[in-house]
Amino acid sequence: MKLITSIIKPFKLDEVREALAEVGVTGLTVTEVKGFGRQKGHTELYRGAEYVVDFLPKVKVEVAVASDRVESVIEAITKAARTGKIGDGKIFVSSIEQAIRIRTGEANEDAV
Repeated sequence: MKLITSIIKPFKLDEVREALAEVGVTGLTVTEVKGFGRQKGHTELYRGAEYVVDFLPKVKVEVAVASDRVESVIEAITKAARTGKIGDGKIFVSSIEQAIRIRTGEANEDAV
C-alpha cells in the first residue's frame, strides 16, 4: 500500500477530487496548508503598504491506495492539478506499513 500526498493550488481541489473519483478512489484527506518552494512567495499591496507574503496557501490531499493503483492516481492528480505555471505543487509517494479500519478491525488493503 502507498500513501500519495499531493500539495496543490486551492482552486484545483474540486478538479482533483473529481479526477480521483473517476479512477476509483473512495476516500481522501484534505488539509489547508501554507508553504513555498521555488515560487518563493510574492509581494502584495495592502492599504498603501507593500509587504512580502512568504507562505502561500496550498491544499494537501492525502490518498491511501493499493500499490498497483499508484500510477493511475498520480496521473489523475497531475492532469487535474496542472496549470503549467510555477507553484502547481508536488506529489510524494510513501509506503504504508499497516492500516486498520477502527470500526471493523479490517487490516491493510481491506481497510482502505
